[in-house]
Amino acid sequence: MRQEFRYAASGLSARAVWALLAWSALEILPTAVFGLMLARAVDEGFLAGRPWTGAAWLGGVLLAAAVGALGAARVYAALGAVVEPFRDRLVRQVVRRSLAGAAAGRPEPGALSLLTRQVEIARDAYAGIVVSVRGCLVTTVGVTAGLLALDARLAALVLPPFFLGLMAFTATLGFAAGRQRAAAEADADLTDAAGRVAAAARDLAAAGGEAYGEAFAAGPIAAQRKAERALAGAAALRTLCFAVGGWLPLLVLLVAAPRLLDQGVTAGALTGALLYILTGLQPALSALISGLGSSGLRLYVALTRIRPDTGRDEVAEADPEPGPLNPLPLPDPPAPVLAAHGLTFAYGPRSTPAVEDLEFAVGPGEHLAIVGPSGVGKSTLAALLCGLLRPDRGGVAYSGDDAAQLSPRELARRRVLLPQGGYVFTATVRENLAYLHPGATDEAIAASAAAVGATGLVDRLGGLDALLAPRDLSSGERQILALARAHLSPAPVAILDEATCHLDPAAEARAERAFAERGTLIVIAHRPSSALRAERVLVLDGGTAVLGDREMLQGVSPLFRVLMAHQSGGATP
Repeated sequence: MRQEFRYAASGLSARAVWALLAWSALEILPTAVFGLMLARAVDEGFLAGRPWTGAAWLGGVLLAAAVGALGAARVYAALGAVVEPFRDRLVRQVVRRSLAGAAAGRPEPGALSLLTRQVEIARDAYAGIVVSVRGCLVTTVGVTAGLLALDARLAALVLPPFFLGLMAFTATLGFAAGRQRAAAEADADLTDAAGRVAAAARDLAAAGGEAYGEAFAAGPIAAQRKAERALAGAAALRTLCFAVGGWLPLLVLLVAAPRLLDQGVTAGALTGALLYILTGLQPALSALISGLGSSGLRLYVALTRIRPDTGRDEVAEADPEPGPLNPLPLPDPPAPVLAAHGLTFAYGPRSTPAVEDLEFAVGPGEHLAIVGPSGVGKSTLAALLCGLLRPDRGGVAYSGDDAAQLSPRELARRRVLLPQGGYVFTATVRENLAYLHPGATDEAIAASAAAVGATGLVDRLGGLDALLAPRDLSSGERQILALARAHLSPAPVAILDEATCHLDPAAEARAERAFAERGTLIVIAHRPSSALRAERVLVLDGGTAVLGDREMLQGVSPLFRVLMAHQSGGATP
């Protein structure tokens, strides 16, 4: 951990640091004089029977606060000169190493993620560390000066336990960093194992390999549980350090107060010392522990990923020793953008589950149709997939993130749901179509309208600026406008729950093709023809759920055969 932080400090500009400290000296003024002025207000003003003198000292507190606010504003303006060069240095290193590795025939794995995600994590964490360390330093200097000005005996009582807690916290950083890195590695291993099991869920179910999949993920789950518990232990140590450095000085001062009063320390000086502890040392130590305990560990983990060989800025020029030729490993299948795991839901404690133990995954750009008779639970499943209903058991994940843990705003970024009733509102055509993407250009709106076959309707209504009156539109017209709106949405997953039931078959086929070309599509089908256009079909019959392509389902699902026979107008094969 020392090497990572030494690297972070090595690129600091002396000029930027001195500018930051210079403005910090102005910011330190209220911290240094608050307790002192309060003590004077109490001793020389209010306790002495001179309230106007006390009020004047308190007015000085307000003046000092105004001066400190000016310094604080300039401090944050100077912060960018410290942080941004650090980010630029990381960007140069990632780009240089990636280019050198590519030229040597060793492409850097995950270079884009390093450049766009890890570098930004490191930058934000670095800024958090600078702010918290500088704040603690400024506050400690100011409080020390104030305590000494009040009475040296107060400083002798308050400062030792504070520095004891501070040093104890510093000593735990290496321990916490190891736990943080272990937790990050365990989380990555679990994500990889869960992704592999989810990608192979259909094959495991077909071959009866559920127990194998469970055993495959059991080890990473146990490792992550152990790592998270160890990380919680490190957090408990930080809390103990804060208790020593933040609360022990207060306790010591309160216990010693009677004796100090007997020795001539004034009530105002004791009050000022209490203020220094409660509004100075405690917040400063809390901010430092929070900053280094979270931002510091995040910076450490990010730097270990960005700079796997700490202290080396260049890729080694020597090629590795040639080894035996091995076939190239096959790439892992893409992680599913939407997955259901053990999904179970009933509308009441004694009701038959509408969805029970459902397992399936949908990959990027995949087209899945869900078919079954009315009342079998297709719309319930759509609401569960979209996070509108909470399952009784199991869950739904978007790119590995539990839908139950995502906010409504984040869910809206992941999926767009279009139900049977096409909703439009009294406003312009543009406002209706761009409702899910307010920043869309007229060209993008027109392109989505054309894709789903709504251009003619938009023209008949009078163009994008025309005012809509929902009561004047037919059910099919409302649906086609709602389809154009959903198509324009930036959400990568589209779920159509009988959203084309009022369209003719040709218009339905055109709309579904447009959404299939747009990205991942799940269609709750009311016509069997929707199943013919999908890559995979999930058949629900109220008792079982069967997932597969059309050829496989013809052989294993009687209900699917009946639906296809109805579509073709012939007998069941």
